[in-house]
Amino acid sequence: MPKFWIAACLILCLTVISGCGIPSTARTAAHADPRPVVLTTFSVLADLTRTVAGDHIRVESITKVGTEIHGYEPTPSDLVRAQDADLILDNGLGLERWFERFVLSVDAPHVVLSEGVEPVDIRSGDYQGLPNPHAWMSPKAAQIYVDNISAALSDLDPANSREYAANGAALKQELQILLTELQAAFGASSATPALVTCEGAFSYLARDAGLEEAFIWPVNSDSEGTPRQIKDVIAFVEKHDVPTVFCESTVNPSAQQQVARSTGAELAGPLYVDSLSETAGPVPTFLDLLRHDINIIVEGLAS
Repeated sequence: MPKFWIAACLILCLTVISGCGIPSTARTAAHADPRPVVLTTFSVLADLTRTVAGDHIRVESITKVGTEIHGYEPTPSDLVRAQDADLILDNGLGLERWFERFVLSVDAPHVVLSEGVEPVDIRSGDYQGLPNPHAWMSPKAAQIYVDNISAALSDLDPANSREYAANGAALKQELQILLTELQAAFGASSATPALVTCEGAFSYLARDAGLEEAFIWPVNSDSEGTPRQIKDVIAFVEKHDVPTVFCESTVNPSAQQQVARSTGAELAGPLYVDSLSETAGPVPTFLDLLRHDINIIVEGLAS
């Protein structure tokens, strides 16, 4: 039996025992805070949900700030926390490959927040033809996430549905402002700028902005850029005279540094995708994350 399931069984047994006797720490905390508990798979979704929820819901993220989400392995403590959840929200589109087996051990319902987004397919690699999972990086698609969050919270807590709708509408207005600014930055250009990143995590943002896109690898994996991938990106940068290339905060930038050295392009960033920063960092909220990335991309491609 895999170690994950052994640990899961042990924790579930402990949870049952604790429910019959001395309460666990998680259950004690739940009794102290009577609000419904919503668990999200990563920090970006948690922030979006908190913004819509206001003070009526206790929102927690399974993964911590700075965690690489693609290959995450749930821990026994994650399973204990999930037993107290009233709702679990995930991204979908194949992002959380670990999530299906996670929810098998959890009774709480879950909602896929990317439902309704028109997917962009991955163009290369082992996942070619599958949907690119990074839809939240589009200010346009993120508004669909907000609608799905508002609906899910209203189903969970109908008494506060009007507030969830109002908070969602305000958040969507902020996202629309960012979308307008992004499109205005590149709409007047006679040439089509190209966005070059380490991971292909910006396909939806590139679609919003009308940008061509290139990347070293399509989805984060154990490899951090093969010689062929790096060579192809170098050729793309030289062909399109790309002034600036970018890399993300959760990956090793060494491959993109090689691209920059070989082409004379600047390396800017980091860009943030899979995780917010700590509160004192540059992107403590999702809106901060999008503003940060859009500003760096616009500045880099205008140089």
